[in-house]
Amino acid sequence: MIAVAEAVILMAGEGSRLRGSDKTFLKPFVPVLGRPLICYTIDALIHAGIKKANFIVGYQSDRMTTAIKQLIPSGLEPSFIENCEWQKQNGISVLAAANHITSPFLLTMSDHLFDQSIVNLLLRNAALDELNLAIDRKLDSIFDVDDAMKVQTRGDRILKIGKDLTVYDTIDTGLFVCPLDIFDYLERVKRDGDCSLADGVQLMASDGKARAVDIGDAWWQDIDTPQMLACAETQLRSRLARGDIDMARAGSDRGNHAENQARAGNNHPKMKDPLSQAE
Repeated sequence: MIAVAEAVILMAGEGSRLRGSDKTFLKPFVPVLGRPLICYTIDALIHAGIKKANFIVGYQSDRMTTAIKQLIPSGLEPSFIENCEWQKQNGISVLAAANHITSPFLLTMSDHLFDQSIVNLLLRNAALDELNLAIDRKLDSIFDVDDAMKVQTRGDRILKIGKDLTVYDTIDTGLFVCPLDIFDYLERVKRDGDCSLADGVQLMASDGKARAVDIGDAWWQDIDTPQMLACAETQLRSRLARGDIDMARAGSDRGNHAENQARAGNNHPKMKDPLSQAE
């Protein structure tokens, strides 16, 4: 039996850096090679053995919830948790799940792409009484290292984490396995009712309770801007061409048409409201 069977997916923000002034689409549904971005995450969780996914929603939560429900296949139980303070930092989104989680859980973001192998590696190597962070030591491969969450490590121990670190040796990929203690630590680092996830990780690191899991040669990409999206599509298209598609092929039949489009060169479908047809 898998030790971690539940996930929390953060998707409460409005994604303004990616969509700019376009209010017609929700960030998790931006097409990546023809498939909604969030589908890649859902598929990766299912293939890793995750049975329940808790989606933390905030911005336009009703639209978001309705749209996600249309994409959930059998075999994954969805739960929708509203963060009414979604304008605050992402630590508050994590805390929204505190009363809904009873065991160690996988934590990820709705705007990240990652190889299936990273999820499998993290779950296989997680120490369930500590915070486990998948980290990337391939600094030269990071698209925008200035904007990345930087991590300083010693062996498998996390020493420091923060975007403004000047001494660091790896990058946070946005994929965690968390003990229930994470909620207590986030409460402790709150200032004026707000905190970031990195604040909580730093406090856990100070107590020797945060460890790094190196992803090796595996691939991932944060998608915060149109430039990052273009980079992700280029990388993913290349992986498709090489047959190196453990992430893309992880999908169900929902992705088959998109893969055919990618091979045909139709890689930039017009962004649409995920509810437009239903409405």
